[in-house]
Amino acid sequence: MPTTPNLDAQVDGPQYLGPATFLKTRSLSEPEELDEWRPDVAIVGAPWDDSTTYRPGARFGPRAVRVANYQPPSWHLDLEVAPFEVLKVVDYGDAVCYPGLTDQAHEAIRTRVAEVASRKIVPMVIGGDHSISLPILRGIASRGPVGMVHIDAHCDTGDDYLGSKFHHGAPFRRAVEEGLLDPKRTIQIGIRGGQNFMDGIEFSKSHGMRVVFIEEFAELGVDRVIEEARRVVGDGRTYISFDVDGLDPVYAPGTGTPEIGGLTTLEAQRLLRGLRGLNLIGGDVVEVAPPYDQTGNTALVGATIMFEILCLIADRNFGARAGGSGQPAGKR
Repeated sequence: MPTTPNLDAQVDGPQYLGPATFLKTRSLSEPEELDEWRPDVAIVGAPWDDSTTYRPGARFGPRAVRVANYQPPSWHLDLEVAPFEVLKVVDYGDAVCYPGLTDQAHEAIRTRVAEVASRKIVPMVIGGDHSISLPILRGIASRGPVGMVHIDAHCDTGDDYLGSKFHHGAPFRRAVEEGLLDPKRTIQIGIRGGQNFMDGIEFSKSHGMRVVFIEEFAELGVDRVIEEARRVVGDGRTYISFDVDGLDPVYAPGTGTPEIGGLTTLEAQRLLRGLRGLNLIGGDVVEVAPPYDQTGNTALVGATIMFEILCLIADRNFGARAGGSGQPAGKR
């Protein structure tokens, strides 16, 4: 005969109950709460897609990524780290982005990220289209330009398009121009597809960015690309920007500018895991556009990539809060 569960013993209830924060982390909304809780990492949503040049929909990305996996994984099998035992992680909500107001939206994102970074908390941002990387870098690069590992189908170093300097194909040109991004410590991985304009690729190459086209990626293999990425960014402060269109649309169809012939999800995971030990000061996962993927798989990919980057941050701070073991209770 079935018994009634002891609901009093279930403090939080089943994982699918309650607010949809990223991996069920604590929700904070005010800077004063950051001071009180003193987290190591803060998740920030940037629901903005007015800067797309093709298919909109990424404004729904932060919400979709948050609900894609409501059962927090406690242990990373490959990196052998328990991120939530090593790091204190909170969900700092969304920047307030109103449609049609690019300057205001980007400033809202910059402010939200700066509130985190100024307290020496690592920001992890869910986009949103790729234009959000510019205000993120404005919020974290106040101490000088940073290096970057950029996984994408596109360089996103283009210039003006239809009268806009701040579309999703231009954030890293603007970041270099503003002194936020060191192009010689930047590697762009997975670049491919037909091009209407060559100015972005030409900008990347002429300014010293290491561009790894998908054909070279396939020829070198994941391990050698990891070696190249580590060589390029070195030991300095490094940012990770992951556009889901860097993956083949078989794995991430829900995105604004899909390009066939991309990375597999396993290649992306192996690539990220190979970056362990880098001096990571923040990251983003962008261009998840749920309207183009009714299965929800693209949002799950976004949430999993976020978890991978979170584990890299935990790995560098290994044992900071877990007494040195870093292992969940069942493995000690």
